[in-house]
Amino acid sequence: MSALRTLPVPLALAIALAGCAGLPDQRLANEALKRGDTVTAQQNYQQLADLGYSEAQVGLADIQVGTRDPAQIKQAEATYRAAADTSPRAQARLGRLLVAKPGATEAEQHEAEGLLKKAFANGEGNTLIPLAMLYLQYPHSFPNVNAQQQISQWQAAGYPQAGLAQVLLYRTQDTYDQHLDDVERICKAALNTTDICYVELATVYQKKAAPEKQAQLLKQMEAGVSRGTVTAQRVDSVARVLGDATLGKTDEKTAQALLEKIAPGYPASWVSLAQLLYDFPELGDVDQMMKYLDNGRAADQPRAELLLGKLYYEGKWVPADAQAAEAHFEKAVGKEVAADYYLGQIYRRGYLGKVYSQKALDHLLTAARNGQNSADFAIAQLFSQGKGTQPNPLNAYVFSQLAKAQDTPEANDLATQLEAPLTPEQRAEGQRLVQQELATRGTLAQSTLQLHALQEEDGEESL
Repeated sequence: MSALRTLPVPLALAIALAGCAGLPDQRLANEALKRGDTVTAQQNYQQLADLGYSEAQVGLADIQVGTRDPAQIKQAEATYRAAADTSPRAQARLGRLLVAKPGATEAEQHEAEGLLKKAFANGEGNTLIPLAMLYLQYPHSFPNVNAQQQISQWQAAGYPQAGLAQVLLYRTQDTYDQHLDDVERICKAALNTTDICYVELATVYQKKAAPEKQAQLLKQMEAGVSRGTVTAQRVDSVARVLGDATLGKTDEKTAQALLEKIAPGYPASWVSLAQLLYDFPELGDVDQMMKYLDNGRAADQPRAELLLGKLYYEGKWVPADAQAAEAHFEKAVGKEVAADYYLGQIYRRGYLGKVYSQKALDHLLTAARNGQNSADFAIAQLFSQGKGTQPNPLNAYVFSQLAKAQDTPEANDLATQLEAPLTPEQRAEGQRLVQQELATRGTLAQSTLQLHALQEEDGEESL
């Protein structure tokens, strides 16, 4: 009952005399959160937080971060900040949140460094990887830090997280494929203590076309699930690797089997199953797809709304219905970046009966600034075609240049076409606006490892 030390003395005494009867359960909350049951987790965390238990406040803030809702993330930041004076875990969480914060100020970047170093000194896990992210993402803010040298020093000191920080550097610098052997070595050594390495090793074996090693890894992972040392979230991530055609030869049937085992206890996997069926239609039919999506929607999974909206938008699995698509996309806005992109396309293309140019621009620009591929190209089309709005050749040129820089298909032809009639002065102004827009965005696209690194559990403690 060590957690009672953080409670007011009379309240702590009353609970002690009552023998903890009816006390909300921190362990229950932690386990519920790991399996994706945020409702149960939130109820228990909230009761403990109301009693003044700071670690439960952190748990509550973790759930808010997991929603990806900007308003809730802002609340979470305030909660972490309030608890950071007394809670090393809150220090680590706040530091990680500031690392990932879009448009973070230089002061916030240095605050993140201080918090993460302090949390590390206090024995908190998952602090070196966000520190590496910070140095890689904002080298101009830390001119005296060489990320590779720092990671090498951590490795020399024997810190377990240092290897994963090296993998992160490979991903960030786009040299992952050149270091597959090193990633394999690092993650095989860390597999028993860091279950995210199942995802990395699955990726390596997929890229290397090593089915025997992959099968052995999956067998080891399932044994870890049985022992409770591997989370359902990791199984879901590994299954997605198996179904990702960009990584090599897929094994979609194994992916489906893995997901169906965990989905009843980890609702996010219902949506992963639906996405797998979308990518590999031979695995099922539209009724199976809708069953998966209904289960996901019942668990308030925004990815389910996004995929269902996409089905109605495309009209391949179900009859096209722009109004139904709009309704589902709106439920995913603020939580799934692609929702803004598809809403923008609905309004730009006039799928609801006419073009809504301002609404199209608002959603497409939000999507583009959050890293959605093809959003800049769609904005360039909006300004160049002039459907529902006056053509604006300069803005069209600016966004065609942004789309070209992202290697968006067809962007090169459009950019060349839009550039030709501009004067040298207009082109110079356009380039100035391109740089201004890039500065506004100014955030590094996060890899899968980066996202997992921020949300990684630190080994939650119970009452």
